[in-house]
Amino acid sequence: MNDFLRIATGLPGAIIITTIIFLLLASVIARHQDVELTDDISVQINVLRQLEDRTTQRMEDFQRPVLDQPPPPPPVVSDPSFRPSITATMGAMPDMGAGDLDIGTGFNPDRDAQPLVRIPPEYPGRCFSGARPLETVVVEFDVTPEGTVVNPRVVETTSSCFNRAAMRAVERWRYQPRIVNEVAQPRFGVRTAIDFALE
Repeated sequence: MNDFLRIATGLPGAIIITTIIFLLLASVIARHQDVELTDDISVQINVLRQLEDRTTQRMEDFQRPVLDQPPPPPPVVSDPSFRPSITATMGAMPDMGAGDLDIGTGFNPDRDAQPLVRIPPEYPGRCFSGARPLETVVVEFDVTPEGTVVNPRVVETTSSCFNRAAMRAVERWRYQPRIVNEVAQPRFGVRTAIDFALE
């Protein structure tokens, strides 16, 4: 549609401008038609003219340069492999004062509680209606020295319909307990987010 409008408005304008230019040139030509050129100016162009070459010298004038001394002979190489000799000198190592630094053994037996078994929750059938494509429940719980999950509680949720399914799933999880000084300790306040996604 835009192309049609451009053609419809541009074509008459182009015709009008072309006509004005044509009439203007025709009037200029008609006005100056009686002018005669009285000066006879002729231009001569000679294409056969040859240039003289002034840079040529006669061979009799050319003389070779005379060397003061002959060039030196090439150096004699005694090593047939042509490897350069490299000598290196080692300097003394600077003293950083790290002789009394204790870096330890690198083994730390202490560790935080780490998950062993995480069973994903089942999507509750009663929550299909009105559910968003992704629902999230944030659950906080404690881990016993035996690695079981106790005291699960919902901290944050996008829909309360999913809270019970998230709590049920968390109760079946198993953890490696927290170790402090090689003794299993309870871990309080572990937080995790459980996502429920519609497939």
